[in-house]
Amino acid sequence: MLEIGREILSYASRFGGDYVDVRIVRRKQEEIEVKNGVLENASKNETYGFGIRVLYKGAWGFASSFDLSNYKKTVEKAFQIAKASASVNKKKVVLAPAEVYKTKWESYYKIDPFSVPFEKKLDLLFTADRIMREVKGISLTEAYLSFFKEDKVFLSSEGSEIEQSILESGGGITAYAIEGGDIQRRSYPNSFGGDFRKGGWEFIEELDLMGNAERIAKEAVALLSADPLPEMVTTLILDGTQLALQVHESCGHPTELDRVLGMEASFAGTSFLTLDKRNNFQYGSEIVNIVADATHPYGLGSFGFDDEGVPAQRSYLVKNGLFVGYLTSRETAVIFGEKSNGTMRADGWNRIPIIRMTNINLLPGEMPFEDLIASTDEGVYMAVNKNWSIDDKRLNFHFGCEIAYEIKNGKLGKIYKNPYYTGITYEFWRSCDAIADEKSWRVWGVPNCGKGEPIQIARVGHGVSPARFRKVKVGGK
Repeated sequence: MLEIGREILSYASRFGGDYVDVRIVRRKQEEIEVKNGVLENASKNETYGFGIRVLYKGAWGFASSFDLSNYKKTVEKAFQIAKASASVNKKKVVLAPAEVYKTKWESYYKIDPFSVPFEKKLDLLFTADRIMREVKGISLTEAYLSFFKEDKVFLSSEGSEIEQSILESGGGITAYAIEGGDIQRRSYPNSFGGDFRKGGWEFIEELDLMGNAERIAKEAVALLSADPLPEMVTTLILDGTQLALQVHESCGHPTELDRVLGMEASFAGTSFLTLDKRNNFQYGSEIVNIVADATHPYGLGSFGFDDEGVPAQRSYLVKNGLFVGYLTSRETAVIFGEKSNGTMRADGWNRIPIIRMTNINLLPGEMPFEDLIASTDEGVYMAVNKNWSIDDKRLNFHFGCEIAYEIKNGKLGKIYKNPYYTGITYEFWRSCDAIADEKSWRVWGVPNCGKGEPIQIARVGHGVSPARFRKVKVGGK
């Protein structure tokens, strides 16, 4: 891939652009789903192609193709688009400086999941599915596995040549209990497919889907006879899975600088974290520290270099409660006279890179999870997302969870169904008065973050441990 990339870049140099980069990407993915004891889906797909991005007289052009043998037409098309844009664009794009790298990077894994026999994968899913269905009262079951591999080459006219290879694995199970119009579900280890991370088949073994199948099925059935959570204002503790989504929606997206600058306004909205708030806005309480960290060893949002050839970094978005930083690109970082913090990624070879979350992590506190519960006289503990809604500026939100537990006198008590909580982003984070310690901290994978037109799906991560929030409006339907 490196040699053909050099050929493409060499040909592009004839057209006199300000800057050119080429990405060649090969992706392989496998998905297997069993539903109610039946193989619902077993698919494998592979894509291979290249994209070229050119900057000509301060304007971008981009083109892509699966036909690398006919790359000249694609290069010429990218320049045609850039020249057309340059003729009408009044504001010229300026790129922040970047270092030149010639290197290779690979993610770590022990067992390549693509080498694991298909029969072994099926046996795992069918067994977990069967265990759930054996629980009386279960109406529907789902078991899912997913594996993803990407090999990528990046070359730029500035001299960078970077080869990267990543491997990711994930999966989960879900049990539904249905009675009349009441539908209750429990998922493990997370909803919407499970959990995902950089790694191999060893992660699937660690999840122990079979060992958790009976438990979550029984919990789904128990929810049918549970009371809805009463509406009230109370203390709320969120488990890691739900808190990961809270971070994603109320911190990750609003810190994307392209949203702040209006580049996403027509599709995914804007952001309440306007430029004047940087270093001047109390986003959360003093114990709230949130970082963008693409260097974590197993985070789904980790990599060696982004799609502009900028190395993976760890940078603060919120420090001691104060909003201090954005997710930036070489184009947007210029606004602050800074270099990019490396968040530009594209959804494959046929998409232009845009600012995406990496691993947006809430740093752990010092309190053991057991003490977090024990020090709460009265409140609610919610776990695992069921649904969510948040406005275009990422201010007003409503999250529903699969299950809630009463907290009374420092102990978990009765369960409630259909729990939800609602709030305003900065008021919610300012009310955070405790975060569990590193022992409870884990990076959760989100493989389906959508953004852009045409839509691009990013694979991102969120490191969190359970946290406590005061005076939160909660309820149940």
